[in-house]
Amino acid sequence: MPTRSRTSFVIALLLGAIAALVAVWPQAIGIHRLPVVANAISFRALLTVGLAALALPCMAVAARRRRWGVAAALALALTAAAVGNGVVLAVRGAGPSSSGGELTVAAWNTYGGSVSPEQIARLVRETGADVVSLPETDGFAAAEVVGILTADGISMRHDTVWAAAGGASIPTSILISHALGPYTRDTAAGSTPGLPSGVWRSVDGAGPTLVAAHPMPPFPAVLEEWNVGLEWIADRCADDDVIVAGDLNATLDHFAGEGVDGGDLGGCRDAAAMTGSAAVGTWPVRAPALLGAPIDHVLAGSDWSVDGFTVVAGFDDAGSDHRPIVATLSRR
Repeated sequence: MPTRSRTSFVIALLLGAIAALVAVWPQAIGIHRLPVVANAISFRALLTVGLAALALPCMAVAARRRRWGVAAALALALTAAAVGNGVVLAVRGAGPSSSGGELTVAAWNTYGGSVSPEQIARLVRETGADVVSLPETDGFAAAEVVGILTADGISMRHDTVWAAAGGASIPTSILISHALGPYTRDTAAGSTPGLPSGVWRSVDGAGPTLVAAHPMPPFPAVLEEWNVGLEWIADRCADDDVIVAGDLNATLDHFAGEGVDGGDLGGCRDAAAMTGSAAVGTWPVRAPALLGAPIDHVLAGSDWSVDGFTVVAGFDDAGSDHRPIVATLSRR
């Protein structure tokens, strides 16, 4: 190999290795919540396909030139990045787990109320959910869902946080089974900024604290609100007896650095990660689940073990851009 080609190869390979690290594990250098990176890493599967597609022409050029030049270095770096992302996805898993538990928790962002109350009631019936977090569902729709379920012999209560202080009027509702006992909203707990989240506590202390969460998305103009929202959720997870559910607008990658005592976010563990289902996308529904972003979550405090987690199929035409999720939990 000529000296000039060798130098070009080494420089390109070093730069490519740095880029591959960023593409595979940006949290290693603390840039996983920066603009563009935060958005790109949400779609690991698409990123894997894209990197592999870019590697192929580089391989072809390198093979045609028959030397270790820039094209060969780029081919190696892109292939490494694609394989690395593939390994992360494989470790996180794409297999649904649906074993039973003591408590069934569902979450579904209904896209500004685009999902009918009948479809939400259908989700409750088919999953046997005891708790349902409903970002972007207003109190009128939640009340109608409760009415439909009551007619079916399913007894639930509802409550709604209509807006975050100074934020958009995009409500978040929750349904709670009467079997869990009385609950009341803790208004002192505050909310995620921009979009509303709420905390509900068991009146008699018998049930877990419930959090219906919906932080802002990681758009450049609201990146600070998104970060503060994730920190607010992490703070709620300081409680061992807590369950968080909703559209968190974040993947496991964005939780990096926020876990304590073995938790993924605060002290909470992610139900999908615990059951080998964390690579299955929940948004958008127009993309296959294996190519989507897994941004909807159920998180459980250390008092709870995770028995199962599923991204629910069969609701892609219900009107939302999100797929519903269901987790089954048991008290330790």
